[in-house]
Amino acid sequence: MKKIDYKKQLKHLYGASAKKVEVVDVPRMNFLLVDGEGDPNIAKAFGDAIEALYPLSYTLKFTVKEKMGVDYGVLPLEALWWADDMAVFTTGNKDAWKWTVMIMQPEFITSAMVDEATEAVRKKKNPVSLPLVRFEAFEEGKAAQTLHIGPFSEEGPTVEKVHSFIEDDGNHRTGKHHEIYLSDLRRAAPEKWKTIVRQPMSP
Repeated sequence: MKKIDYKKQLKHLYGASAKKVEVVDVPRMNFLLVDGEGDPNIAKAFGDAIEALYPLSYTLKFTVKEKMGVDYGVLPLEALWWADDMAVFTTGNKDAWKWTVMIMQPEFITSAMVDEATEAVRKKKNPVSLPLVRFEAFEEGKAAQTLHIGPFSEEGPTVEKVHSFIEDDGNHRTGKHHEIYLSDLRRAAPEKWKTIVRQPMSP
């Protein structure tokens, strides 16, 4: 049985430092994604999206293990955040937030495999947002990132630190605010939550 530790292989992308902001080059990778909008704390669509991504990702993992003899750990949940008026992230109007929740998939996962896994999940659990899941490539390129430790409500200074790093280096922000959730939010205490805060940038 071949075992692949993607967190170790991609440590520069999934193992950010909390002590400093670092520059990474994020390559083109394949993801399962679901788009939505609304306050993630209360919007049913946000929870529904996650409940579709995880069983699909684990079904693919176990299929690969059984049929290909390859074992790997499912990657962390990630999310892109934006709004038509970015001021809502300051004013606190979370109902206007837009998001894409996503989980990275190994390079050998194909569209046909995703279709097969989707049908298996539909027959077993049939999560409400399963029809909204899409499988496609996503590429960020050059980005700045750091690790935030603590609840999401205290992320502000960490985000500002990343933005200042980009501007002080003579670059400007591009793309969408990106977060990678390294902790199991159901088990870890909020003050110990680990979240990679990433922002794409360009000269």
